[in-house]
Amino acid sequence: MLSMTGYGKGTYEAEGLEISCEIKTVNNRYLDVSIKAPRVFVAYEDVIRNSVREKLTRGHADLFVSVKDKRERPTALTVDLSLAASYVAAAKQLKTAFAEIPDDITISSLLRYPEVLKQEDTQTLDEDMLAGLKIALSIALDNLNAMRLTEGEKLKADMLSRMKVIENLVEKVALRAPVVATAYREKLTARIREYLAGTEVDESRLLTEVAVFTDKCNIDEEITRLRSHIEQFRAICEEGVVGRKLDFLVQEFNREANTTCSKSNDVEVTRLGLALKNEIEKVREQVQNLE
Repeated sequence: MLSMTGYGKGTYEAEGLEISCEIKTVNNRYLDVSIKAPRVFVAYEDVIRNSVREKLTRGHADLFVSVKDKRERPTALTVDLSLAASYVAAAKQLKTAFAEIPDDITISSLLRYPEVLKQEDTQTLDEDMLAGLKIALSIALDNLNAMRLTEGEKLKADMLSRMKVIENLVEKVALRAPVVATAYREKLTARIREYLAGTEVDESRLLTEVAVFTDKCNIDEEITRLRSHIEQFRAICEEGVVGRKLDFLVQEFNREANTTCSKSNDVEVTRLGLALKNEIEKVREQVQNLE
């Protein structure tokens, strides 16, 4: 079981090349990958995304890539001839305006003028850099998943402990349910005798009313489904990627708990039903953190 929240870092260092990948993930319904990397990797963003998809299925992932390339490379210099020509033209104008001032402009001095001589960025993506990126990214993803697994196991333990509470509440409801019809019959008989003092109670009519009430407030099916959901929940928790399954199952838990509360005409069953819904909501909040 994996949490959707985590952090992982991976680095690659070899022969003057240093590549670092950091990835952090948070909850999200689908997989969403955001990449912040040097321009040299722009053409390979799909390769990076595919690597992430191989190890993540849900969540929002922020990936940061940094590169330090200290390998010896040939330096490429370019001359901005247009800018140099502008400097020369400006110098000639000054010479015309101030003829008495000696003219000392030379090629060497022209090269020192701002932006005339430029050093090109020679960093390009080569096989070594791409291989290093894949290694650093793989390490980062493995570290991320190790952290997510640890967090996921904690969530699993918490949810299973709450499932025990839910199971106890369901069993209390199951014990209370048969008493509801009997209590209703006694209450109805007492009311009839109170309002119709001295009149004999029509037992057959009373039984009919109790039977109708019993049918309306019968929650045997809901209890059976809740017990089944509890078993399924525990079984699913032993699988790997379980977020979507448990999310759907918790919705079914809520549906049965709501029906139990709406059908019950008993204060105790309603109280137990509300406590049940409260525990289910706590489980639902934890499920939202699972991949």
